[in-house]
Amino acid sequence: MSNAAKVHEFLNKAQVFYFLTTDGDQPKGRPFGLQMLLDDVIYFGCGTFKNVFKQLTANPKVEVLALCGNEFMRYDGTAKVTSDAAVLGKVRETFPQIMALYDQNGWEMGVFCLENGHVEIRDMGSLKEEFDL
Repeated sequence: MSNAAKVHEFLNKAQVFYFLTTDGDQPKGRPFGLQMLLDDVIYFGCGTFKNVFKQLTANPKVEVLALCGNEFMRYDGTAKVTSDAAVLGKVRETFPQIMALYDQNGWEMGVFCLENGHVEIRDMGSLKEEFDL
């Protein structure tokens, strides 16, 4: 299993994970759920009208934090927004209900991946696995 697939599987098991950005010098975190694996790259999505999207474009250094059972995962990296039509089409296909809501309201989905990522999977007492992604 690839490292990207390991992260994707962990996020799927967690179901809800936390996406961390900064707003100026203030840390900000919020629950997230939209992620998918495509061609061994994990993509995330959120509305371009949301503060989180403005924050990750102003300062692309971000972190994902997920908890699953007694383990947690930290996944940090640099957010890179994509306009690749194939990726956007796959988001539309994978999340039709969310995209219908966005279409109905005239919202735009911002899709991004993390570059130069680093992953730690831990339990409360020790490091279980660590790798770059």
